[in-house]
Amino acid sequence: MKSRPLSLLAIAVAGVASTAAHAQSSVTLYGIMDVGLNYQSNASGGRLLAMTSGVNQGSRFGLTGSEDLGGGLKAIFRLENGFDITNGKLGQGGLLFGRQAYVGLASRNGTLTFGRQYDSLIEFVSQYSVSNQWGGYVSAHPGDLDNFNYSFRSNNSVKFTSANYNGFSFGGTYAFGGSAGDETRNQVWAVGARYTHGPFSVGAAYLNVRNPNTSLFGSNLSTTATAAAANAASPVYRGFLSAHSYQDIGVGASYTIGKATLGATYSNISFRNMGDTTSGPNPAHYTGNATFDNAEASFSYQITPVWMAGIAYDYTKGHANNVNQGATYHQAEASTHYFLSKTTDLYLSAIYQHASGTDSTNSPAVAAINVLTPSSSDSIKLVRIGMRHKF
Repeated sequence: MKSRPLSLLAIAVAGVASTAAHAQSSVTLYGIMDVGLNYQSNASGGRLLAMTSGVNQGSRFGLTGSEDLGGGLKAIFRLENGFDITNGKLGQGGLLFGRQAYVGLASRNGTLTFGRQYDSLIEFVSQYSVSNQWGGYVSAHPGDLDNFNYSFRSNNSVKFTSANYNGFSFGGTYAFGGSAGDETRNQVWAVGARYTHGPFSVGAAYLNVRNPNTSLFGSNLSTTATAAAANAASPVYRGFLSAHSYQDIGVGASYTIGKATLGATYSNISFRNMGDTTSGPNPAHYTGNATFDNAEASFSYQITPVWMAGIAYDYTKGHANNVNQGATYHQAEASTHYFLSKTTDLYLSAIYQHASGTDSTNSPAVAAINVLTPSSSDSIKLVRIGMRHKF
């Protein structure tokens, strides 16, 4: 009989422990700081040596967390800020959480999230591009015209990403336009899938955007994007921003053989039904469609456990139909990383780009490495030496 109170106490303690486990939650602070020197052979006609931030990976800090709701269901969230380490300024046009800001639910079947986030083309294809592995944003396809380098986000979006079913996963994104009287204006939707089996992985996705100048390309502004301004700076496609819609078909694959990894991507990008000045400016009075084909091939090798190197070649061909003859871009890159620890590395990158034909501004095409000041001629060279630290 004397053991009865102790038994009741044990049951009560077990109940409290069960409740605490049921309500278990966690919050993680993380970040990346990336800084280095760029030497650019031609920046609007002159050589340029500059310290820049976030080239190999965007400098950022973020909070991510989850709460166990029971029954295999969790509440999840992410808030991620971008910043410039050289001057402390906010990235993404001055947005506080310009990289990502979402909340949602996760279960054994997948995740459902709401907010500002990356679309499903990025989710399932962009990982195969060297710009997201070892090359950085300067190795992105010209102007990041296919958004493989995460340049633009989807606001007001709902995204579902499935669990991994024996190597196969899939998902979709829908972003509400939020325009009274026209529910399709500024809408974004995408679907994608990926399959991984051993050393082989392949992904494919489709992205469709209405009024891309104000929805997709205007997503990094701290104010509401308007059609009066061109919300993308790259001469590769800024002249095509009167397009009523934008579509992007992407495929990527990789195969690892021992210490070596082979990779490839393909994208078909189309600016459709140009001449819609409610979408964006049209100084060249374009009509019809402008289309690009992009193909990238890459090879990387883990020389030692702390030292890797990679090379890549990217080809971009514009087909401007009845607009102009289109432009062609050839881009080659070599990079190497040396890891001082699991969280800190030094890297060196060299890029060469050559342009020909007529670009979107209806002018002779100039070399234009992603984000950097375009060249005044048809070629450009870049050397980058940098340091990256993760926490």
